Amino acid sequence: MVQRNYSKLSGLNLVLLLSSNYYIYHIQLMNRKEFIKQSSLVIGLATVGPTTLNFANHSVDVLGANDQIRIGAIGINGMGWTNTLSLLKIPNVELVAVCDVDQNIIHPKVDSIKGKLNTLDVYNDYRDLLNRNDIDVVVIGTPDHWHALMMIHSLQAGKHVYVEKPLGNSIGECDAMVKAQKKYQKVVQVGQWQRSQAHFNNALNFIDSGLLGNIRTVKVWCYQGWMRPASRVPNSEPPNGVDYQQWLGPAPRKAFNSSRFHFHFRWFWDYAGGLMTDWGVHLLDYALLGMKATQPKSIVGLGGHFAYPDLAQETPDTLTTLYEFDAFNLVWDSAMGIDLGSYGLDHGIAFIGNHGTLVLNRSGWKVIEEPNSINNVKLQLQSPLENGLDAHTKNFIGAIRNNSPDAVNCSVQEAAHIAILAQMGNISYQTDKKLFWNKEKMEFTDPDVNEKYFTTQYHNGYELPQIF
Repeated sequence: MVQRNYSKLSGLNLVLLLSSNYYIYHIQLMNRKEFIKQSSLVIGLATVGPTTLNFANHSVDVLGANDQIRIGAIGINGMGWTNTLSLLKIPNVELVAVCDVDQNIIHPKVDSIKGKLNTLDVYNDYRDLLNRNDIDVVVIGTPDHWHALMMIHSLQAGKHVYVEKPLGNSIGECDAMVKAQKKYQKVVQVGQWQRSQAHFNNALNFIDSGLLGNIRTVKVWCYQGWMRPASRVPNSEPPNGVDYQQWLGPAPRKAFNSSRFHFHFRWFWDYAGGLMTDWGVHLLDYALLGMKATQPKSIVGLGGHFAYPDLAQETPDTLTTLYEFDAFNLVWDSAMGIDLGSYGLDHGIAFIGNHGTLVLNRSGWKVIEEPNSINNVKLQLQSPLENGLDAHTKNFIGAIRNNSPDAVNCSVQEAAHIAILAQMGNISYQTDKKLFWNKEKMEFTDPDVNEKYFTTQYHNGYELPQIF
């Protein structure tokens, strides 16, 4: 057991389950006997007992019992840690436990916020964190292939959940996650934080005004010059302190390779879906919101390893996908290694209408008027008004305190809708086919594609729970 002295942050307990990844989110706990009974996880993994980090207590104002929220998080690497720090800004929130398969991640992160913690328990296996009965909320920031299991198990343990995007790593996982939230009726917020940023919604209001005229095409692009896969390297033993089998979880058992680990998991189908699911769920989300669209009629995805053919990757580093809707076309365009995308921006959404084009991204939105437009729609850049992530975590905590699952800005249902759209594009690329979507049956018209790609196959004794 390791003990360290830090000052106390506040009266709300935050428990972080750590998992080696780029993102982090909440997870909650239940009685171990009940959890094992409800869980369909049948693999036996070695359990590492918690390490407790004790911090100095200082006198603070504490809310009543009904106002205190205790949070547990899985994955505190990269964006996951950023999410944690955002939650810690909320009054009466205290970090009390973390869990990660990479023990090299834990102490540096904790050391960076000395003076803000009271007592912190450290776990290696997320199920042990879920077994605690003093956790209200779970934050899940693992690689994508873990999202479904951890979210469902957290709900079964009676916890509220903040889960990183994309919601699931397959269409079937997304469906199961929607059913689980509906059954257990806990508050679930998905980490598409742009839904809590005012300027995105102000742009939608302008689109609703009709001043752009008929919108026939929506272009969505993501050009990320700084992103590149890792170099191809031989397989090796996992680094000391890494529980690699726990990291793999339900993914196929393969030898450890550093080019597939930590940040680079997102370029391999076993764990994620490349830029399409990494950024696409943020940007495609607002494309559909702006058009009040649902499912497409057809999908065509074309791309390949054009930028980095010699680096370690399976997902395309360049991808163009065309979604056909009833009254407009939606174009997704992504590229690694390039920053100069459409309209000189590295990411964005363009609603192209008869009278003008509205261009929207994280830096703001503006309207470019058509030369012969009869409407005066030109509008200079409208900048963001607030920190979107902080607004998103506040919305989540507020929904919990008000016991209002429907009050979150990005529900499981909404996140599933857009994650499935992104999966459609990836599946078209993988099959090298133009795919057609049956809106009534919520599946592809090609039964062979449904059989192979609809639901991720689980391995190593893990099973996706059946929710009824």
